[in-house]
Amino acid sequence: MKAVVCLEPGRLEAVERENPAGLPEGWVRVAVSHVGICGTDYHIFEGKHPFLEYPRVMGHEVSATVLDPGTSPLAAGAPVVVNPYLSCGTCVACRQGKPNCCTAIRVLGVHTDGAFCEEILLPADNLYPADGLSLEAAATVEFLAIGAHAVRRSLAPVGSRALVIGAGPIGLGTALFSRIAGHDVTLMDTSAERLTMAAERFGLAKGILAGPGAAEAVLAATGEGFDAVFDATGYAQSIEAAFHHVAHGGTLVLVSVVKEDIRFSDPEFHKREMMLIGSRNATRADFEHVMANIRAGRVPVEALVTHRTTLENVPVDLARWATEKSGLIKAVVRISPES
Repeated sequence: MKAVVCLEPGRLEAVERENPAGLPEGWVRVAVSHVGICGTDYHIFEGKHPFLEYPRVMGHEVSATVLDPGTSPLAAGAPVVVNPYLSCGTCVACRQGKPNCCTAIRVLGVHTDGAFCEEILLPADNLYPADGLSLEAAATVEFLAIGAHAVRRSLAPVGSRALVIGAGPIGLGTALFSRIAGHDVTLMDTSAERLTMAAERFGLAKGILAGPGAAEAVLAATGEGFDAVFDATGYAQSIEAAFHHVAHGGTLVLVSVVKEDIRFSDPEFHKREMMLIGSRNATRADFEHVMANIRAGRVPVEALVTHRTTLENVPVDLARWATEKSGLIKAVVRISPES
């Protein structure tokens, strides 16, 4: 089968590989249809991912069709969304129904080879029927579920004033599902272009340009800060600044993760009686929530997907998009010519 491998930082190559052999009990063979390109994929290509061994087949935002359902109730030919978080099922997190933060989690395309290839084997429990979705739309479900999970974790009620920091794909997904949850959403980003795109494409018209005047702009917008603040930037400096944007009694949700230690003022934290929440990956409930809202027309997938390519062209296009970000929200790879 055809596959694209990141052999080392900065080097992608299209290769021929053997199709995966065998079919373990409870697993399913699928034909990959579409794969979204994630920030993680760009980091792997650039050599910035701290926990990755090369060579690696990337790709974890996946839609597929069932080839061999094995012993699962799935039907051959059925379209599915792939949950790429392979959990152990027995650790403390899994026992609490939180496989998204399994202590031994393996993520497709990161800890194990992913979906920049024609066929993969996956546990049946990680495949969700994608009825009513196009296969391209189905490949956006995973990254949107990250934001949906963060919004659910915030516990922010209808009517909350929400600030989403970072207008990349994860931030936009968070903003869209914050709005679906009934929040009054404002975006903050360092890029005026991204804020303009968010307003024009998604109606997210409230924006604050990050920088020296951001704190004053937050007070001007609210008078007292935001009830829920979501940081989706991946920058420690942004996360530390976000503490000051939270209203008394509010919540800060860390959607992105950074390697650095985070420092904050304990008196400021306590006087606000803030909640600080980590949000990692997503669960089946979040995937189902996203799919239901795409079917209902509440998520403009056609506006999210700005760039498209094929498996054969990934080595050239992904390398280019790693640096050419203007106008880019989400790029999707079509794996199967028939999709």
